[in-house]
Amino acid sequence: MQQFDILIVGAGHAGAQAAILLRQKGYAGSLAIIGDEPDYPYERPPLSKDYFAGEKPFERIMIRPAGFWAEKNVTMMLGQRVTTVDPDAHAVTLEDGTRLSYGSLIWATGGRPRALSCPGADLAGIHAVRNRADVDHMMAALDSVTRVAVIGGGYIGLEAAAVLTKLGKKVVLLEALDRVLARVAGEPISRFYETAHRAEGVDLRTSISVTAISGENGRASAVHLADGSHLPADMIIVGIGIVPAVEPLIAAGASGDNGVLVDDYCRTSLPDIYAIGDCALHDNRHANARIRLESVQNANDQAAVVAQCLMGEPAPYHAVPWFWSNQYDLRLQTVGLSTGHDDLVLRGTPESRSFSVIYLKQGQVIALDCVNATRDYMHGRKLVQNAVTASPEALADETIPLKTLA
Repeated sequence: MQQFDILIVGAGHAGAQAAILLRQKGYAGSLAIIGDEPDYPYERPPLSKDYFAGEKPFERIMIRPAGFWAEKNVTMMLGQRVTTVDPDAHAVTLEDGTRLSYGSLIWATGGRPRALSCPGADLAGIHAVRNRADVDHMMAALDSVTRVAVIGGGYIGLEAAAVLTKLGKKVVLLEALDRVLARVAGEPISRFYETAHRAEGVDLRTSISVTAISGENGRASAVHLADGSHLPADMIIVGIGIVPAVEPLIAAGASGDNGVLVDDYCRTSLPDIYAIGDCALHDNRHANARIRLESVQNANDQAAVVAQCLMGEPAPYHAVPWFWSNQYDLRLQTVGLSTGHDDLVLRGTPESRSFSVIYLKQGQVIALDCVNATRDYMHGRKLVQNAVTASPEALADETIPLKTLA
């Protein structure tokens, strides 16, 4: 049985960054990464943006060149999946029956796309946007595609709609809630993006649910809606969230439900097993709740927490969350979590296509959404980080730089 001092399960942002940081910090023990894709670690956010649009080749979204991993003596076990974890024996079993032992295990598996549950959800021609293969399949089919139905009005759905529209496709976007980005942004941001997409030609519909997918010859060809109508579609893209890939850990006795539960040092309830990234359920002080945070920031920062722990330099995770989204000529930058806000301030005007929405809770700044307003974003980070109390009038006044309020 092959043994590694540290075994990382998952070759995405979190797993790759953990290995990089360990080597940067001088860790000299044996180190391996198990990834269920055939590719070396790469950035996922460009999948629904630059890569899908054909503006960046795969080589430009790789986290490190392929040769880096061998140079750093990181064993890459790609195209492999862990099926069971034996915490007592400190061992994992792979899909092909291979058994590996570890000193410490870092679980960084992310999640898999949440699938539709309606009739017809298993037809060909229905795509997710989670990995390179997903996007490659869509890109290969685009020449024969005219009409696209995008189900889900979150970041993934909106970004895919923007790319497809720029490529000349007729796009219908369907959101079950009453506005897009409802789970992550305030109403002014939602309405702004709805208007922007409609101005680009997207048929964007909210408060509408999908009841079935129908097809011809085993391939999806139409989306059926709760209002009795149906939409012909040559391609269907589903972006309705992910399911954390933690079943082997939960089966092994780890605490958790919607993800695997970790403490402030990313330790699970199992000995010598850590969890980081999209699959890690943690108490987040910016949300005042137990959440999973699906972002590159969270993946990288939790990787740093684990690397420090394993190097004997423990420091708790208390990073400020941040996100970004590119759609058309609009760059949305978010810092903090607006969940639970009791007031919001509009700084600038949406008509100018450069403005910010600042979220308050009991007078404290908890988050900002900045559209083409990088200065607000940069200065607003301090407001969130320091839980600054500021008057709505001062925050709204564009003549007052946000940095002066920090």
